[in-house]
Amino acid sequence: MAAIQGDRRTFYQLLVNTLLVSVVNFTVWFAITFYVYLETRSVFATGLVSGIFLVMTALTGIWFGSLVDHHSKTTMMQVSAVASFLLYAAAFGVYQTVPREEFKDPASVPLWVMIVLLMFGVIAGNIRTIALPTMVTALIEEGDRDRANGLVGTTSGVSFLVTSVISGFLVAVGGMFWVLVMALAVLAAAVVHLSFLRVVPAAATAEDGEEPKRSVDLKGTMRVVGEVPGLTALILFSTFNNFLGGVYMALMDAYGLSLVDVRTWGLLWGALSAGLIVGGLCVARTGLGSRPVRLLLLVNVVLWTVTVLFPARSSVVLLGAGMLVYMLLVPYAEAAEQTILQKVVPYERQGRVFGFAQSVEQAASPLTAFLIAPIAQFVFIPLMTDGAGARLIGDWFGTGADRGLALVFVLTGFVGLAASLIALRSRPYRRLSHHFTAAPAPRVEKVTEPS
Repeated sequence: MAAIQGDRRTFYQLLVNTLLVSVVNFTVWFAITFYVYLETRSVFATGLVSGIFLVMTALTGIWFGSLVDHHSKTTMMQVSAVASFLLYAAAFGVYQTVPREEFKDPASVPLWVMIVLLMFGVIAGNIRTIALPTMVTALIEEGDRDRANGLVGTTSGVSFLVTSVISGFLVAVGGMFWVLVMALAVLAAAVVHLSFLRVVPAAATAEDGEEPKRSVDLKGTMRVVGEVPGLTALILFSTFNNFLGGVYMALMDAYGLSLVDVRTWGLLWGALSAGLIVGGLCVARTGLGSRPVRLLLLVNVVLWTVTVLFPARSSVVLLGAGMLVYMLLVPYAEAAEQTILQKVVPYERQGRVFGFAQSVEQAASPLTAFLIAPIAQFVFIPLMTDGAGARLIGDWFGTGADRGLALVFVLTGFVGLAASLIALRSRPYRRLSHHFTAAPAPRVEKVTEPS
C-alpha cells in the first residue's frame, strides 16, 4: 500500500487519539444500556437510553458542526473530551453516593440523572466525529483522502469490536464502577496527549469576502448544500437509506435470537464487526477510484440485494454471510460520502455540512425503528404465522414469527434496491458526479495552530 501523502504523523496520532476516545464513549453507551436492563429488567427503560442517544445526535449535529467551523479543530476536540470527562465524573459521583437499591427502580430519579449525564457525555464525543473528516481535508493530499477515510472507517470497526467485548465484561465485574474509572482515565490521557500535538490545519476563510458568522447559520449551510449540484439529492438518498436501515435497528436482534441463543448471537456480532475493520483497511489500500459517487450507489445496490437474500431461509449461516458482506461494504459507502463532501464543500463550511448531514441522516433510523416494531409485531408476524401470508407463500418461504420478520427485511430490501437503481440513473447523480470530477479542491491556507 502506497504511503498516504500529507501530514501523516499528525493524522495517525489524531486517529489513535480519536480511536481511544471512541472506544470509551461507546463502552459507556453499551454499558449503561446493559446495566439498566440488568438492574431494572425494563425493556422500556433500555429503549429510552437508545432513544436519548439517537434523538440528541440528530438535534446536536448542526450545532456541533458550527462549533467545529468557528473554532480551532483541535480545540473543539479537546473541548469534546473535557466535556465528556466532566459529565462522566458527575455521573460517577451519583453512582458512588446513591444506594444501589435506587437503581433497581426504572422510575428512580437518581438512575435517570446518571443516565442523562452519561448520554450527554457520549453525545459530546460526536464533536470529534465531525471534526475528524475536516482534519482529513486539512492534513491529507486530495488524491489520498479516500484512503485516509478508509482508515477512519477502520477505527470505527475497531471501536465496535472492542466495545462489544469490554462493556459486558466490565459491567459483569463491577457494575458501572470500572466502566467509569476506565473512561475517566482514558479521557484524561487523551486530553494530555492532544495538548502536546501541534497541528497544521487549514485556516477557515470567509466566503465571498464576508465576515464569518459565529451563529449556527443553518440557512447559510443549506444554501451551500443547495449550491453544489446534486448534493441535496445525495443527503436525501442517505437519509432515505437510514430510514430503511431503521428496520435493522428494530428487528435484527429479534430475528437473530429467533435462530440462535443469546450467547451465540453476541459472539457472532463480535466476529462480524471485524468486517468493518477489514473493509476499512481495503479502502485504505485500494482507494475509491475516480468516481466515488457511482461507487456509493453501487455499494448500496449490493447492500440492499443482500437484505433481500439473507432472509430467504431461516438460516444463521445465510444471516451471518449476508451481514459479513454488509460489514465489509459499509466502510466503502461511508468513505465515499466523506470523500465527496471533502471535495465539493468549501473547507470553512465542512464542519456545518458534516453536522447537517449527520443530523438529517441520523434522525431517520429511530423514526423507522419506532414505526416498524409494532407493525412487525401486529401485522407481519400474524400474517406469516396463521394469516394470509402463511397460506399464500408459507409452503416455500416458511411460517412462524421469524418468517414474519424475514418478510419485513425482504420487502425493505426491494424498496432500497429500487431506490438505489433509480438514483444511479437520475439526473442529480450525474450532476454531482460531474461536479466532483470537475470541481477544484477546496482552498486550503496552511497556518500553524498553537499547541
